[in-house]
Amino acid sequence: MKKIIITIDGYSSCGKSTLAKQLAKKLNYTYIDSGAMYRAITLYFIQNRIDWQSHEAVAAALRDVHLDFVPNSLTGLSEMYLNNENVEHLIREMVVAEKVSEVAAVKEVRDLAVAQQKKMGARKGIVMDGRDIGTVVFPHAELKIFMTAEIAIRVQRRFKEIYEKNRNITLEEVKQNLELRDYIDANREISPLRKADDAIILDNSHLNLEDQLQLVMQWVEDAIMAHSS
Repeated sequence: MKKIIITIDGYSSCGKSTLAKQLAKKLNYTYIDSGAMYRAITLYFIQNRIDWQSHEAVAAALRDVHLDFVPNSLTGLSEMYLNNENVEHLIREMVVAEKVSEVAAVKEVRDLAVAQQKKMGARKGIVMDGRDIGTVVFPHAELKIFMTAEIAIRVQRRFKEIYEKNRNITLEEVKQNLELRDYIDANREISPLRKADDAIILDNSHLNLEDQLQLVMQWVEDAIMAHSS
């Protein structure tokens, strides 16, 4: 069966990575978490006190940033490695979440990440989620999905995720962080978050994971059929 590229863009805490992992497993495709790449770079900048407002400092720092996705033999999923260190858990911390949108808006950072992402997709058979995958990284992808959900539901999802690791977090802090990230993602000068003209909107506010996967698998089948003729 013909392999395609599936892009999933959308707002924070809409479940993009959850859907992408489900699809990759179901289709035996490679899942690429573009957000993890930006988070890893953000982690490096924080750890090494890099001023990401300085183009010179960023350019110099990026020469020492090496990113890899390494499969976890137990879970079957790829995990983010930064300079040969597994940082999959560190990049999910709130301190990274608070800064990742700022770092991801830096041109040099995006140029590095997008170049790597395009290379990863050369053989097709991938599912990649992010903010600009369907608009910038793979504008000719066979299936583009744009995910959204009601803000109150997104806040609850994100709160539940973070609370397991940080019992001091509050709903209001999570809401403010999401709203700030939404604003930065949608208004940045380089590759802002927007729906591709040919993307299908998926509002999963009131969909469970099983129903969501069933719906999207039909879209996948339709896309494969449309591009096999």
